[in-house]
Amino acid sequence: MYTRIIKPPENKSFFLFGPRGTGKTTWVKENFPNAAYIDLLESRIFIDLLADPQRLENFIPGNFKDWIIIDEVQKIPELLNEVHRLIEKYKYKFILTGSSARKLRRKGQNLLAGRALNYSMHPLTTIELGKDFNLMHSLMYGNLPSAYVESNPQAYLESYIRTYLQEEIQQEGLTRNLGVFSRFLEAASFSQGSVLNISEVARECSIERKVVENYFIILEDLLLAYRIPVFSKRAKRRLIAHPKFYFFDIGVYRIIRPVGPLDSPEEVGGVSCESLFFQELMAINDYLDLGYKIYYWRTSNEIEVDFVLYGKRGLKAFEVKRKGKITSKDLRGLKAFLNDYPSAKAYFIYGGERQMHEGSIDIFPLEYTIKNLSVIL
Repeated sequence: MYTRIIKPPENKSFFLFGPRGTGKTTWVKENFPNAAYIDLLESRIFIDLLADPQRLENFIPGNFKDWIIIDEVQKIPELLNEVHRLIEKYKYKFILTGSSARKLRRKGQNLLAGRALNYSMHPLTTIELGKDFNLMHSLMYGNLPSAYVESNPQAYLESYIRTYLQEEIQQEGLTRNLGVFSRFLEAASFSQGSVLNISEVARECSIERKVVENYFIILEDLLLAYRIPVFSKRAKRRLIAHPKFYFFDIGVYRIIRPVGPLDSPEEVGGVSCESLFFQELMAINDYLDLGYKIYYWRTSNEIEVDFVLYGKRGLKAFEVKRKGKITSKDLRGLKAFLNDYPSAKAYFIYGGERQMHEGSIDIFPLEYTIKNLSVIL
C-alpha cells in the first residue's frame, strides 16, 4: 500500500469523496483500524438500512468512542439525517466515503450543514509513489493505484471503464441508454485539455445538446472529470468564455479516447503531459490545503496559458508542452499574461532536461516540476 499524504481532521466527522479506484476504502481501513465499518456495497447491510435508516444506531456498539466509517454513503442519502442525529446525540465521529455527491444533493441533503468537513481522494501523486514513480508509465496508464501494481494495467483500465458504466451509470439510473452515453464519452475524450464546445461535442456524437450538457454534469458529479473556467480578473483583453475539460486521470482518458491511424503520438502525448500536470496540481492543492482556484487563460485571438492559479499565495501561471526544444513562439502566452499581470510568477514546463530562465519565466522539465510541485506552489 502507498502512503497517502491526505491529512484528515483529528476530531471532526468528514466526507471523503473520490472516483472509484483511487483507494478510499483501503486508506480508511489502514488509517482507522479500530473503526466500526459499515459497507453499503454489502447487500444485506444495504437492504437493511435502505428499509429503515434509523437502524444505523444498531450497527454501532454501545458507548463506542472510535470512528464510524460508512462506505459508499451516496447509495442511501437518507442516512445523512440519521448521521446528523447521532452526531448531535452521542458526539460520534463519522467518516463518510463516496464516489459521488450527486444523489446526496439531489435528495436535498445538506451534507450535514458544516458538521462534517469535505475531503477529496485523487489518483496517486509523485510524492506518494516515491521511488515507484515512472514518468512514461504514468503518461501511458495514469496514476490510479491498481494501474501501478497490476501486471496488466491496460486490462485493468478497460475493466475499470466497463465497471463504471455498469455500476455507476446504469445501476444508478443516470442514463437510459448506455450505448449513447458510451458514444458521448468517446466524443468528450477529444476535448481533453481543450476549450470545451458542448454544441460541437453534441454534433460529433449525434446527441441533443441538452442531453450532452447533462452528461458532462454527470461526469463532474461522479468526479470523473473537471471543467476549469477562464481567468478573467481585471481582464485587459477579450477572452474566451468556455471552460477547459479534463478527465480526472490520464489512464482513464487514454482508454476512452479512440486512436486512429491518422492520430500522431505528439497529439495524444502532449495532452497526456498536460493532463498529468493537472491531476498532480489538483491533488497537491487539495491535500496541502493551498487554497488556489485553478483557471486557464485564453484570449479571443488564441493566445493561451494552460493553468493559472490564484489565491492567498499569489498568482502563478503554467504552460505545459511535451516538446524537448523551446522556441520564442512557445513562450508567447506566458509573456502576454505577464504583460497583463506583471506580479504573476510564470513557469514553462517542457519535455527537456535542463532548468533555464527566459526573462522572468522559469523553464523546468516536466518530471522535475511534478516531483517538486509542493515546493513550487
